[in-house]
Amino acid sequence: MFFSIIIPLYNRPQEIDELLETLTRQTYKQFEVLVIEDGSVNKADEIVKKYTDRLDLRYFEKQNEGQGFTRNFGFERAKGDYFVIFDSDCLIPENYLEIVNNHLKNNWLDAYGGPDGAHESFTPTQKAISYAMTSPFTTGGIRGNKKGIGQFHPRSFNMGVSRAVWEKVGGFIITRLGEDIEYSIRIHASGYKIGLIPEAVVYHKRRTDFIKFYKQLHFFGRARINIYKFFPSQLKLVHFFPSVVTLGIVFTIIANVFAWRIALLCNTPLAFYILLIFFHSLIKNKSLKIAFLSIIAALTQLVAYGLGFMQDFWKRVILKRS
Repeated sequence: MFFSIIIPLYNRPQEIDELLETLTRQTYKQFEVLVIEDGSVNKADEIVKKYTDRLDLRYFEKQNEGQGFTRNFGFERAKGDYFVIFDSDCLIPENYLEIVNNHLKNNWLDAYGGPDGAHESFTPTQKAISYAMTSPFTTGGIRGNKKGIGQFHPRSFNMGVSRAVWEKVGGFIITRLGEDIEYSIRIHASGYKIGLIPEAVVYHKRRTDFIKFYKQLHFFGRARINIYKFFPSQLKLVHFFPSVVTLGIVFTIIANVFAWRIALLCNTPLAFYILLIFFHSLIKNKSLKIAFLSIIAALTQLVAYGLGFMQDFWKRVILKRS
């Protein structure tokens, strides 16, 4: 199997430096790398040059169109049998491609996704954010789980698509706001086999502070409504969960100010949830600091997603605005 690794890049030269360094250590060597600069001001051309003698590497510059259409740009120029998509803020374990190649030989998938985890070099905040995005007690637990709810939809920070799929289904038709989910739904609908490769883990940095994390998850909440506009059947009850939690937190705060008897009833489930997050993260990460930060990360995730979801649900579903 010859892989084409496609990496959109936008103003993140330091990230691509770290990502390319991890790719030089791959135990499986049959791959090329395409780095596509998506209209960046802070370019990475000098950094990429450092790796041209260590990787089969090509570097492109284009006008800014967003990550979805930038991946299409890479698809059109890739030479491989199988296209692998990474976000620029990922670190790739050295046996990643070997794991994927062996899985595809023994259990073919036309498209696949893999989970993400926290690297030991991550800051406590990044590890807490990683916990929130992968925990079974947040919506993150749905993403890379063998027993996920409904169809499995690969996420584009760690996703592979065979050339045959691209030639028949095409590429991304929206460039952001849930473009990877929309793409995988079309791949499913065309009769291709999609699955999770549980061992194909990448270390996804995501955001480095809670403000950036909030903005990202608010965007994710809006993206779910964007998917609904393409595929109404894909909006499930579970997608309302963050909004319900958000409204519950707001009601609890109001109750604590104006109605303490009601507040007693509201505080109990919230306290239970906070303790659940704390102790689960403590067991998983073996760090009191990360456990405390995980509470902030989990609540930030749910509230940001919930508000983004409610915002676009009101605008685009109730008011039917474009």
